[in-house]
Amino acid sequence: MSGDEPASLSPGLYLVATPIGNLGDITLRALDVLRQADRIACEDTRQTQKLLNHFAITTPTVSCHQHNEISRSTELIGEIQRGRAIAVVSDAGLPGISDPGARLAAEAIAAGIPVIPIPGANAALTALIASGLPTAEFCFLGFLPEKAGARRTRLEALAAQPRDTAQTLIFYEAPHRIADTLADLEAAWGPALRIAAARELTKLHEEFLRGSVAEVRRNLAARERIRGEFTLLIEAPAQGTAKPAGSNTESISARLARLQSESGIDEKESLKRLARELGQSKSEVYRELQRERAKRR
Repeated sequence: MSGDEPASLSPGLYLVATPIGNLGDITLRALDVLRQADRIACEDTRQTQKLLNHFAITTPTVSCHQHNEISRSTELIGEIQRGRAIAVVSDAGLPGISDPGARLAAEAIAAGIPVIPIPGANAALTALIASGLPTAEFCFLGFLPEKAGARRTRLEALAAQPRDTAQTLIFYEAPHRIADTLADLEAAWGPALRIAAARELTKLHEEFLRGSVAEVRRNLAARERIRGEFTLLIEAPAQGTAKPAGSNTESISARLARLQSESGIDEKESLKRLARELGQSKSEVYRELQRERAKRR
């Protein structure tokens, strides 16, 4: 081997980041690993083949996705134990981050196999650094629940969590759900919540929508069609430790009645607003209300 040729890969599991849109974002190290690996485990072999063809890489591929990762892990770990180098990729970004790969990595570690990360593009961090929201403290939460009720409950619970400082929460969201998710965010945190919605990251039509959740909702509502996967970031404000519902000397029912009278809103909206004031989820405040009403019967 000449001094200009790269050293062959040692046996192990290589977690390789791939571009999230722009093919120019792949790293030189990632290309070397993909060329030298004995096999590439892909979330979707058809999608990965486009990348490999672009860079004239001929390494054989095998599928490794959410439906076969358990059985495929046993096979791939066996190959590594026999001295092979296996690369793992998702369709875009880092394998294991809201994509297959995490289970395989955990099983490889348990088997005493080297697991080597090959860093690169990631939608959550790419969106964060250009969001204009706090970067000192952030939390990646993946995809929100698809069902409306579960999604609202999740967001209400996040809104009720005490925080000493403002924290940026990061989610992934599909274009056909983004409008409903923004409506749920506004209901849980209020219309002034600061957010950033990043669309089509690194691609030709990359776009950042920044402002209050109410402003971003209006912007998207005015469009005939919403396209592209979203990375959604919100600035969860600092708030003190939540007090149990009803700990205020004024009862929940009295506070609800006052809110309805002063603001002209219905009980459902009053519950949401009171929950935010108390740092509780709407369901917790509602249960306290039911307890108060039961005592008066």
